[in-house]
Amino acid sequence: MFEFIIGTVDFISPEYIVVDNSGVGYQIATPNPFIYSAKIGKEIKIYTYHYVREDINALYGFETREEKTLFTKLLNVTGIGPKGALAILASGEPEQVVQAIENEDEAFLIKFPGVGKKTARQMILDLKGKLQNIVPDFFPNLFNADTIQAQASGHSAAFEEAILALQALGYSEKEIKKISPELRKEQLSTDQYIKKALQRLLK
Repeated sequence: MFEFIIGTVDFISPEYIVVDNSGVGYQIATPNPFIYSAKIGKEIKIYTYHYVREDINALYGFETREEKTLFTKLLNVTGIGPKGALAILASGEPEQVVQAIENEDEAFLIKFPGVGKKTARQMILDLKGKLQNIVPDFFPNLFNADTIQAQASGHSAAFEEAILALQALGYSEKEIKKISPELRKEQLSTDQYIKKALQRLLK
């Protein structure tokens, strides 16, 4: 229904951003909303997927058309809904996801929230050999650590925002607590905290 939306970033939360297009605010769920922190008040182009079911009517947004394509392919896998697909894309390493599927690496796939052995096997069965159009070159800026220069006074807030974003992606309190001490030692932006947390959670 909506291929993309061009508008200004009005608001950012751990689960979604709001894009103002001609006075209409579109609530758009994205893999990592905080990658748009440097875009508040600025115009962006975001590729969207309109998801409609009996219990949900929502817009999902992505930086590239290829990222959107991977999201839609993941939705076709039994056992993976929009939240699960977003959590997989939020890793910032979609090429690793594609590689894991092609190599039938279930151990890697089950590290994502909501993905058990059965779902991982289903991902491999449904998608192996069908992701040729999803290549790493399309994803160089999924997490651009240089776009946000966090100020010293904002580190605590950035850390808390990152924790909320991880919870929104479906990671448990136990999983988050395990990596929190290490993350607190660093002074990063929200986006960078999320990236590092996901790298550790997926090890």
